[in-house]
Amino acid sequence: MYSRLGRTDSGFANLRDAGRLDIVYECVVASLFFSHGIRKNVVFHAVLNGPPRPPLHLIVDGVSLHDVRTDQHTWEQILKKVLSGKMHPGIMVDRLGFESVMKDLANRAPVYVLEERGEHVSRIDLADSAVFVLGDHVGLPKRAEGFALRYGKKVSLGRQPYLAASCITILNYLLDSKGKH
Repeated sequence: MYSRLGRTDSGFANLRDAGRLDIVYECVVASLFFSHGIRKNVVFHAVLNGPPRPPLHLIVDGVSLHDVRTDQHTWEQILKKVLSGKMHPGIMVDRLGFESVMKDLANRAPVYVLEERGEHVSRIDLADSAVFVLGDHVGLPKRAEGFALRYGKKVSLGRQPYLAASCITILNYLLDSKGKH
C-alpha cells in the first residue's frame, strides 16, 4: 500500500488525523484477519510518505503477529509504539521507499496493480503468491504506478472504485474461493 500522507512518527492524537493512518489500519485488518484468526500466509506492506521523515516502510507479518485485536484503538496504540521505534511481535519498520520495496517484492511474486481500467481480475489466473499494489484514499501517484507497472500489470475489480480495505477483502475472497489462500 502506498500512503501519501501517513505520518512517520508517533506524534498524533488519532489515526485519521495522522495522515489517514486509519486507512492503513483498515487495510491491515482486511489483509490479515478473518473470523477468529490471522492469515499466516500474508505479509502486509505499507510505505508511509507523510511527515516528518518519509519514507517509512511498515511490514506486518501474519506468521509472527500476535498480541493484537482488530479494533482501531488497539492498532492506534500499536502504530504509535512502532512509529516511536519500539517493537511489536510481527511488525517491523525500515526506511525503504516505494521503489525499493517494489523491486524486492517483484523478485518474490507476480505483481498486480489495482486500477479501475485494468484487466478484470476474473480473467486472470492469480498466482498462489501475489503482490497487490494499491493506494490510499487518493490513489497511487502516477510516478509510483508507472514504477510498479515495470514489474507487473494493471488489474481491476470493476469500474466501480472501492475503498482500499474493501479491495483487499474482495481479493482475499477471490483467492480463498480458488483455494489459493
